[in-house]
Amino acid sequence: MGALTLNFFLPRLVPGDPVSILIARMSQNGAPPPGERAALTKLLGLGHGNLFVQYGQYLDQLAHGNLGISVTNFPEPVTQVIASGLPWTLTLVGVSTVLSFVIGTGLGALAGWRSNRFLTALAPATTFLTAVPYFWLALLFLYLFGVIWQVAPLNGGYDSSLIPAFDGPFILSAISHSIIPALTIVLAQLGGWMLSMRNMTLLTRSEDYVIAASAKGLTPRRILMGYAGRNAVLPSVTGFAISLGFVVSGSLIMEIVFSYPGIGYLLLQAVQNSDYAQMQGIFLVITLAVLGANFLVDILYGFVDPRTRQSA
Repeated sequence: MGALTLNFFLPRLVPGDPVSILIARMSQNGAPPPGERAALTKLLGLGHGNLFVQYGQYLDQLAHGNLGISVTNFPEPVTQVIASGLPWTLTLVGVSTVLSFVIGTGLGALAGWRSNRFLTALAPATTFLTAVPYFWLALLFLYLFGVIWQVAPLNGGYDSSLIPAFDGPFILSAISHSIIPALTIVLAQLGGWMLSMRNMTLLTRSEDYVIAASAKGLTPRRILMGYAGRNAVLPSVTGFAISLGFVVSGSLIMEIVFSYPGIGYLLLQAVQNSDYAQMQGIFLVITLAVLGANFLVDILYGFVDPRTRQSA
């Protein structure tokens, strides 16, 4: 309930009047007809002037699955706007997050297990990537790959001349537009996963169960995969599950830099247009995703760590 309350009141702290913005957009060729402001105010759920009455109406509409009308994409419902941007964010940010986690934890486990000069030097160097902001890395890649070498499109999610459909040209266009944003996310997150896994693997190497497994004559690969790595990855699993919850919010700055049609870019448009309903809908989806991710952690830990399970 607290999240729903903040979800309602926080967007209204943004300066601006969504009704005035909508009237100015619809009445560019003349004065607005009489009664239009009152009709739009009622349609957007901003009537009565009392925030607490509006809050009650918001909860009532939410209980019926109605997130309101979008000012940015008027008169499209917010549910349709979110449904149009959510697949782009889930595909790009979700796949990139999974790739960065798999690659980072794999390299981190090898760096902590083997005395390899290259991996040992690579792990501390990744702290630079961890400290680099998303927008700086995104702007750098945009300049290098889009302006200097011109090997990838500069912005958007697909070629504007194509009609979105599950056909070859559209899919290839969407992939080409997502290469640089995906590379930005993977490299920005890779260092954190690798450094965390390396440190945990170094700690587990000196544990008694690892020494006992080595004394039994087990192969180093089996010890790493079945003993040391399985325990070292536990903190990373927690961070990974929580990061999956924030996948829905997208990489806001990255989507703004590349004008990528995801949830983050929709949120920027909503703030620019004082679109209360669209902001509320996006915040609600993000909140539900984070809560779901925390619930997923509790379930996942029961499978990954046997110590958390109770015997029958």
